[in-house]
Amino acid sequence: MSKKFRQPGYHPMRKFKIILSGLYFAVVSDFSVAYKVVLSIVVLGLSFIFRQWVDFTLILLGTGLMLIAELFNSCIEALCDFMKEQLDERIRIIKDIAAAAAGISILVWATILIIEISHIWGLLKH
Repeated sequence: MSKKFRQPGYHPMRKFKIILSGLYFAVVSDFSVAYKVVLSIVVLGLSFIFRQWVDFTLILLGTGLMLIAELFNSCIEALCDFMKEQLDERIRIIKDIAAAAAGISILVWATILIIEISHIWGLLKH
């Protein structure tokens, strides 16, 4: 059977490959996503090294929330630009709402990282 006509059904490895492809594209094409992922990985690594499991979980959840909002925001913006290239007040409002959702998630993520970095900094000093 050709690749064009794949067998129906659930294929977890194919789904995982698609997930990684989308995340890779987001990180490579959007610097604001890339630096947040890198910063989160560094802080996650430190939390893991110091065996701060609650902190690790909190950072992981905050990073997940931020990434989900950023990815949805990027998709909404791309769809809006695709649907209508001219300026349109309705499109502007849609983009602003998506950006507000991403902004709130970034604020939550940044707050978590600041608190956790200060906690890890205290562990490094001792």
